[in-house]
Amino acid sequence: MKRILPILAAMAIAAPAWAQSPPAAQDPNTPAVTTESAPQPAEPAKGANSFTEAQAKERIEARGFSDVTGLAKDKDGVWRGKAMKGGASHDVALDYQGNVFPN
Repeated sequence: MKRILPILAAMAIAAPAWAQSPPAAQDPNTPAVTTESAPQPAEPAKGANSFTEAQAKERIEARGFSDVTGLAKDKDGVWRGKAMKGGASHDVALDYQGNVFPN
């Protein structure tokens, strides 16, 4: 009986340590979790825009536009200007989230 009590006490103290889950494996080949992207909003989102004019032009050009001109940030924080795509001139806008809107 004298030996059982200390053994039971030691097991009671160690039980929480055994109940912990092991650390996650650091496998570099584990794929990242992907989520479906949300659909683009119908109009530019208003908000504080941190894009510079050069960054705004770069983002608009990345969406297939060329000859981006007249970029100016409006009172809502949206970059607006003109650009060419498919041989036609378009009004374009870039909101603070980086969404490009052809008008």
